[in-house]
Amino acid sequence: MSHSHELVIKSSMSRPPPPPPTTNKDQQRQNPSLQEINIKSGEKERLKELLRERLLECGWIDEMKALCRAFTRKKGRNNVTVDDLVHVISPKGRSSIPDSVKAELLQRIRAFLASTAD
Repeated sequence: MSHSHELVIKSSMSRPPPPPPTTNKDQQRQNPSLQEINIKSGEKERLKELLRERLLECGWIDEMKALCRAFTRKKGRNNVTVDDLVHVISPKGRSSIPDSVKAELLQRIRAFLASTAD
């Protein structure tokens, strides 16, 4: 019995120690921006609304709705889950967001971060 116990100890000693757990403070030091934007200013909600407006203006939302309807028609309304739609439509959705919309949002985020820099 003691022999098998020795083996367990030896095998566990050869493994590297696990990395220390990441704390919220570590995460805030690495990427304080998104959480602080949301909590301190409401800027995240303003950016989300801007994104919705731009995607509606360019027809992206209607295009995604049409893709969802077509997929649902093809598979049958009772045979499609929200997860199915997300899995099928998300790659097309991400890749079809106009570069101008992405650029505008990025510019707004950078401007906001610059205005709040210490």
